[in-house]
Amino acid sequence: MTDPLRAIILGVVEGLTEFLPVSSTGHMILVEPLLGIKSGSMPPQAVRFWKEVFDIFIQIGAILAVVLYFWRQLWQLTFKARAASWPDHILVKLFVAFLPAAILGKLAGGWITEHLKTPPVVAGALVVGGILIIAIERGMRHPRFHTAAGVPLMTALLIGVAQCLAMIPGTSRSAATIMGALLLGLTAPAAAEFSFFLAIPTMFAAGGYSLLKYRHDIAADQLGLLGLGFCVAFVVALVVVAGFMRYIQTHKFAPFAVYRIVLGIAVVAVIIEWPGLFAG
Repeated sequence: MTDPLRAIILGVVEGLTEFLPVSSTGHMILVEPLLGIKSGSMPPQAVRFWKEVFDIFIQIGAILAVVLYFWRQLWQLTFKARAASWPDHILVKLFVAFLPAAILGKLAGGWITEHLKTPPVVAGALVVGGILIIAIERGMRHPRFHTAAGVPLMTALLIGVAQCLAMIPGTSRSAATIMGALLLGLTAPAAAEFSFFLAIPTMFAAGGYSLLKYRHDIAADQLGLLGLGFCVAFVVALVVVAGFMRYIQTHKFAPFAVYRIVLGIAVVAVIIEWPGLFAG
């Protein structure tokens, strides 16, 4: 497989899965070995490039799609909306929601990467997450909050705590925050909007930290691949976010739950039948 084709496929996977409740990290862990991104198939330096550096760029491309899609709301909420007091400002709420994952990532990120980024963990998280999505959606009562900006500060913090679950590969940051928000009384559109807003500081912080960490691993001849993956992820994510926001106005999350469960079971079956297929 050529590197440009590999870059396009990974960009598409990132753009498709980053903001749907299906886990982009889980899909990457499953897809990368199938594209030959594993020790034994390519040099260690190349594996590190695809798994670390390239992932950063496609994630940044995806989150920029959210910024573009919501730029009017973000501009209005950030610069024009008047809050009664500082805890009511959306930026304060997003900062508070961002903190739990930032702290946990700093304390346990290395351990999680070393021990949990495996196909069996992804499969288990996909299935459990799918079951929880169905259970949470069936248990929903009358929502109390109809906009992301109307979320109380403590509710924002609890959504941030829910986001910590996404550090388990296969869980999905989108699923954790949206389902947490539904449990806390947000409507589905408001939950998705708050989840997307929260993704902006979370993913930019994670991407910026990783970019500084791996900045010396970026070679000039790799910039074309990075740009290609970035653009593909950006375009695909923009289409997905727009479609997802329309979808949840009138539809439920059950199809995503079913997809997660089926994929998780399929991964377990593949691991049993071909144990070396997903080896990284």
